[in-house]
Parts: sequence; structure tokens; C-alpha cells
Amino acid sequence: MLEHRKEEIADWYDQHSKSVLSFILIMVKDYQQAEDLTHDTFVKAYLYYDLFKHHSSEKTWLFSIAHNLTVDFLRKRKPAKFFKEVFLLQKDHVPLPEEVFQIKEESYELYKALEEIKDTYRKVIVLRKIKGFSIEDTAKILDWSESKVKSTLFRAIPALKKQLIKEGNWNEKAERRC
Repeated sequence: MLEHRKEEIADWYDQHSKSVLSFILIMVKDYQQAEDLTHDTFVKAYLYYDLFKHHSSEKTWLFSIAHNLTVDFLRKRKPAKFFKEVFLLQKDHVPLPEEVFQIKEESYELYKALEEIKDTYRKVIVLRKIKGFSIEDTAKILDWSESKVKSTLFRAIPALKKQLIKEGNWNEKAERRC
């Protein structure tokens, strides 16, 4: 039984670790920390494997674990460090290449705009529009109702568009991405 669990978690890691990493990276903006949280996600999946009831896909379950671990991490950070990082991001901070490894060159403006909108908006846009999760799976990952996912996305898209316009990056390509 334990051998089967190890194999399945290893398979899930091969299939989903890059996607989980990029999701966490968008939230924490620190590549090393995102790697650590990704690792923790799969360790927790291994430890709580018996609680996975297959009511959703393993990808949805893993993203739910990743989301919860990341939110816990962000809550525990000291407020002073958080404000210092926000201040540094506002001063011409250019992310390292590793931080944008899955974001195509033409999507850089989108990544920058996502950093500037509300956290709830960013999460729902990333999960629904970038990662392609259904409304139902997004609700499970974020522990929201489906109507909250829909209404938040309804407000998030115009907020992202407004941010792209503000940064001078709204064009037909941006229209298609949203």
C-alpha cells in the first residue's frame, strides 16, 4: 500500500509540479520559497493521501493543498517584511528569469499587471484563465462557493484590464489573453 502511494505521488509530481510551482510563484514572488512550498505540497499530499476521496481530480486536490500552504505562509510572514517587499517591487523590480520561466515573453505585461491587482482577483484569474480550472474546481481549491468564483472573476477581469491600460499595455493581444 505504501509503495503504491509513493508511486502515485511521484507520478503526480511529474505531471503537476511545474504547474503548482508557477501558481505558488505568482503568489509569493520568491522562486526559492515557491520551490519549498511546492515540495511541502507534495509531502502533505503523501501524508494525507488517505483523505483524498477522489471527489475532484488529483490536480484540483494538489492545488487546494498548495493554495492553503501558501496562504498560511503569507499570513505568517512578518508585516514589516511584507511591506518592504511591496516597496521593492514598486521600485523598478524586474523578476529573475526563473521567476517568469513559464510566462511567455509576450505575457510579461500580464504578469506585471497581475502583481498589481487584488490577491483574490489574481488567484481567480490564474486558476480560471491561466491554469484552466473549471468554476467548480476553482471553488474547491479556494474553498469558495461557485457563485463567489463567478462574481470575483466578473470583477477581476475589468480590474486587470484597467491595470493593463494604466501601464500602457492594453492592446488586441491583451484582449485575447483575458
